[in-house]
Amino acid sequence: MTLKELNIGESAIITSVGGEGALRQHFLDMGMIPNAEVTVVKFAPMGDPMELQVHGYELTLRLADADKIQVEPIKSRTRSHDRVDRFKDTEHPGLGEEGKFHSKGDGNPLPEGTTLTYALVGNQNCGKTTLFNQITGSNQHVGNFPGVTVDRKDGSIKGYPNTNVTDLPGIYSMSPYSSEEIVSRNFVLDEKPKAIINIVDATNIERNLYLTMQLLEMNIPMVIALNMMDEVTGNQGSIDVNTMEKMLGVPVIPISAAKNEGVDELIKHALHIAQYQEKPLRQDFCDKNDHNGAVHRCIHAVIHLIEDHAEQADIPVRFAATKAIEGDHLILDKLNLDENEMEMLEHIVQQLETERQLDRNASIADMRFDFIEKLCEDTVIKPKQSKERVRSEKIDKILTGKYTAIPCFIAIMVLVFYLTFNVIGAGLQTLLEMGIDSLTTITDNALTSAHVNDTIHSLVIDGIFNGVGSVLSFLPIIVTLFFFLSLMEDSGYIARVAFVMDKLLRKIGLSGRSIVPMLIGFGCTVPAVMATRTLTSERDRKMTILLTPFMSCTAKLPIYSFFVSSFFPKQGGLIMSGLYVLGIVIGILIAFLYKGTLFKGEAVPFVMELPNYRLPGAKNVVQLLWEKAKDFLQRAFSIILIATIVVWFLQSFDIHFNMVTNSADSMLASISGFISPIFAPLGLGDWRICTSLISGIMAKESVVSTLQVLFSGNIASVLTPLAASSLLVFSLLYSPCVAAIASVKRELGSKWAIGVALWQCVIAWVVAFIVHLIGSAVGMV
Repeated sequence: MTLKELNIGESAIITSVGGEGALRQHFLDMGMIPNAEVTVVKFAPMGDPMELQVHGYELTLRLADADKIQVEPIKSRTRSHDRVDRFKDTEHPGLGEEGKFHSKGDGNPLPEGTTLTYALVGNQNCGKTTLFNQITGSNQHVGNFPGVTVDRKDGSIKGYPNTNVTDLPGIYSMSPYSSEEIVSRNFVLDEKPKAIINIVDATNIERNLYLTMQLLEMNIPMVIALNMMDEVTGNQGSIDVNTMEKMLGVPVIPISAAKNEGVDELIKHALHIAQYQEKPLRQDFCDKNDHNGAVHRCIHAVIHLIEDHAEQADIPVRFAATKAIEGDHLILDKLNLDENEMEMLEHIVQQLETERQLDRNASIADMRFDFIEKLCEDTVIKPKQSKERVRSEKIDKILTGKYTAIPCFIAIMVLVFYLTFNVIGAGLQTLLEMGIDSLTTITDNALTSAHVNDTIHSLVIDGIFNGVGSVLSFLPIIVTLFFFLSLMEDSGYIARVAFVMDKLLRKIGLSGRSIVPMLIGFGCTVPAVMATRTLTSERDRKMTILLTPFMSCTAKLPIYSFFVSSFFPKQGGLIMSGLYVLGIVIGILIAFLYKGTLFKGEAVPFVMELPNYRLPGAKNVVQLLWEKAKDFLQRAFSIILIATIVVWFLQSFDIHFNMVTNSADSMLASISGFISPIFAPLGLGDWRICTSLISGIMAKESVVSTLQVLFSGNIASVLTPLAASSLLVFSLLYSPCVAAIASVKRELGSKWAIGVALWQCVIAWVVAFIVHLIGSAVGMV
């Protein structure tokens, strides 16, 4: 039978893994190998995907992929790691006992002044960024969702200026499956760091050690940081660190990055192994006397075959050998083997497959997991029952339940928007507006009393205070929305949303993981576009990037709030919600268009972990809010300020640089007059409206500030409710801001960026025109 046919709570042994290429390799690297024991945990509310437990951790995959994995049912799983009697109460060796790791170093320290470079490598969601912040004193954003680090980050160890630590995106294996994994692998292979800090989640140690074994093959000085040890010991679990060090041949330091425990000792060991270049004592993990003897012989035969090529390509020979056996094209291309050598390699691999009765990839993966099983049997006492896991299972019965998951998601999002726009955010916004109004009045009176030049007076009050001040008042709403999004991400809920929504998103050609960039898009399009790097498929990445602008970002809130308060004060909540829903609906329709034209085919498989729920850290939440507030303030006093002054100047002066009394005679009126006929069918033919929309391409918030300047705060007397509706819809859908376009250019290139800007404008015009037609038909004025 196949894995797909198992019911919740049933266990089985994997007999074979189907599929091909990078996906099959990814399954093997994640532990889905022959003879592995699995248990079905649950199915998503819509029946697909499924969550199962393998090697002590939870993994999700779609039923279509589960159908490729053959299994044999068993009554219960056998491996428990309950070897309490083997343990001795020994102290972890200190720095003075590090001599045992010297045998592969040259015994001499690196020259004085050498910059010690480190790669911080580990699985996704294992605490890398938290540790990076503790080591460097940096303030990177930390989240409880796989793939928070979407690019490499650098910083020096606190107190050691001649060091540089690079926080790399999380990877499960050195066989890259996604663009972020390629970033991490290429850094270790090409940048040649002086040492590796391998962070291992002690609560998911079997899965994490798979990457560790591959890193040891790189023959680079390495120290292992056993993170989340506080959770292991808190659940009456334990790890024999001394024995683990002996079996792996590198220092192993138990730490809790979140509580800053053991980090100082980790730093000391990291500095020592890098300074003295103490390389791993062990790289060969296959026993030639057991069933992995064939793997042992195969690896050593390939090492002899490719040794000179690996040296010439500057690739560690053991690593190159295992990758060559797996058929890794990235490595084989670098080795540049001739035809005879390639034939010999194939003969060696065929002999392996004949002896092991497994294919090449499964044989290597099985060898690694076999050693990991032995290591864990000798060193790990697993907790009887993880409190974090029990708690997560209880919460998941509601938040991922068959009948409760989607209602809970809708209720949570409605509550978030209600508290943001009607209670907390709105209340704080009112207070800030009162403060800005008071400051504006005081400044106005002061300038009048001082008999300041009328031009300067107009610039300060009409240009700066009315323009920037009106935008600044929306800071509380933006910060409040990010506060709730941060809580959802840090708690682990957003990962569940991806699990729940996968089947729904697959109908429009995307994976459930795409929901995360889209949700982030409700905050800001720039980080949403960057977050697509966590998607494993280039097709999914492009399609998600093109759809994120349809998610209404917080920068558009000032536009909505301004027009709703001016034209529809009694229907504020309804119209706000309607705009968000309209953006999503248009996005879905465009997704169907993309699926049938630009991006034909199916979304990539959904393979990810669901992390345990955790209480969001107050420091992390405050840090994120400060970053978002700072970013908004910087834009308010840079881009928006400049845009406001430019608009004020163009609106106040004619082409001869004479100050005008009527803005219709200004330079701005002349410029906007060229494009206003395009907007006339939408009821937006006024040149001032066109001007505000142009300024919105610099920053969406500046639409409001420009309107305030041009209409002198009296827009309600000029526009009709129907025209206001068209303007709201056009603002919702037209080109994202310059920063967002720049981020698209960075990810996809100039052609795509220009295409996004123009395409969004076309869609916005068409939908706004439809709204205007419908409004005219029903007699809306």
